[in-house]
Amino acid sequence: MLELNERGLQHVRAWEAAGVELPQYDRKQITENTRNRPRWIHFGAGNIFRSLIAKAAQNLLNQGAADTGIIIAATPGSETLNQIYRPHDLLTLAVEMSADGTFHKKLLASVTHALYADPTLPEDYAQLTAAFENESLQLVSFTITEKGYSLTNADGEYNEQARRDFEADPAQATHVIAVVAALALYRYRKGSLPLAFVSLDNCSRNGDVLRASLTTVAKQWIERGYAESGFLHYLEDSNLVSFPLTMVDKITPRPSEIVQAELERLGIEGMNTSTSSRHTYSAPFVNAEQVEYVVIEDHFPAGRPDFEAAGFYMSNRETVIRTETMKVTTCLNPIHTALAITGCLLGYKKISDEMRDPLLRQLAENIGRHEGLPVVVDPGILSPATFLGEVLQERFPNPYIPDTPQRIAADTSQKIGIRFGHTLRAYMEHPNLNAADLVSIPLVIAAWCRYLQGIGDDGQPFEISPDPRLDELRQRLEQPEAIRGILSDTSLFGVDLQAAGLIEKIERMYKEMSEGVGAVRRTLERELNAERSV
Repeated sequence: MLELNERGLQHVRAWEAAGVELPQYDRKQITENTRNRPRWIHFGAGNIFRSLIAKAAQNLLNQGAADTGIIIAATPGSETLNQIYRPHDLLTLAVEMSADGTFHKKLLASVTHALYADPTLPEDYAQLTAAFENESLQLVSFTITEKGYSLTNADGEYNEQARRDFEADPAQATHVIAVVAALALYRYRKGSLPLAFVSLDNCSRNGDVLRASLTTVAKQWIERGYAESGFLHYLEDSNLVSFPLTMVDKITPRPSEIVQAELERLGIEGMNTSTSSRHTYSAPFVNAEQVEYVVIEDHFPAGRPDFEAAGFYMSNRETVIRTETMKVTTCLNPIHTALAITGCLLGYKKISDEMRDPLLRQLAENIGRHEGLPVVVDPGILSPATFLGEVLQERFPNPYIPDTPQRIAADTSQKIGIRFGHTLRAYMEHPNLNAADLVSIPLVIAAWCRYLQGIGDDGQPFEISPDPRLDELRQRLEQPEAIRGILSDTSLFGVDLQAAGLIEKIERMYKEMSEGVGAVRRTLERELNAERSV
């Protein structure tokens, strides 16, 4: 049996016989280099980090394009280090799954240190502080999800954790953004050393979001006398500190039982999945699709790794914005949301199974090709039509990607305005197009409102995915004329649906979807068939 740890790594021939690609560098030397002159720290070392960022770092190390690895940092309360990294000597088994069933397996060793950014663990915290104070450090990256950057609650007020961090010594911070701000304060006090803070999360203008959160913390500390006024000037000086925009795209679902069974068949032991107290799933392996895109604004005051050698696109700010807009508002995210909502209502458990349903596949095609592409933002470096074709023909139908509509449906109230509002606004502003003529996007909005009932198309209740506005929306749905009130809420949809000429249409679709068992599918069939015949 093979073990995923330093001892097991010595059995080179056995790993190769199992079809696992091994690191092509001296891990001990890379670890020593990283300790002495760290260049890259990462917060949020979950599945997307392992499948994409750690793999990219390994590619650079294999090519000799880098000689240091990544230090991962976890905030207080995180369970990832003790559950996943430390029991396996910081190694990860990455499995990329092709639609033809081919598994590409790599043993990743690019993470050299795993530290808790927690003052109650002084040894870890001291090492992390020393890394931040080291002149060699070039970037701090993040995959902490969009919610990780928020300091406020649903009412726009500072949440309890943020308020507590504002009022205490920075070294006692617990919110991830406050922790990073405290460490940045050490770097500022060391001599205003340059640095790039790089969000790799799937949220609009992610670098700007990160900058706003960090500077908010800095302002609060300065007001309370915990930090010097120069600290804010440091964070706002783009010649010293940058917050590049990025677009990251790689589907990385929860660990697959199929992959686990295959690894165990190959004699690799200890591949069991664990669940954190926050209901996240992880395993010693991470499975993901092969397709991946990373576009980064090339602004790194302290220098950067050779990202091009890792397959990343380095470009200017405007190109990153266009690429993100293309993906998030047209060619991937809106289709994902449409499949998530309808999949939950129709009882599906995998996105790939939905793509075998002719009705849902038609919905996906219509949203992307027929309603999205006419107003798509072309980024120039990637073809929207080619990108969309890859999504529809290869990525979403891949049966080996166990992605679920339930996972994608989480936090839809925070996403639906971004994913559909841009297209609706483009139609409203276009001289030759009319938003009122749209069918598939209004269908999805109606389906989401129907989804909020928590009753499937089979008449049985289902568990609605977590959403910060869920309780509020479900309460509103119980009121007279509730659906019109929800549809009139521009904070949800990003546009005035009445001005777009769509409220009456969506309201009718919603009511038809609510007319008993099978009504959702009947409404989809009727509307999509009518659209096809036009």
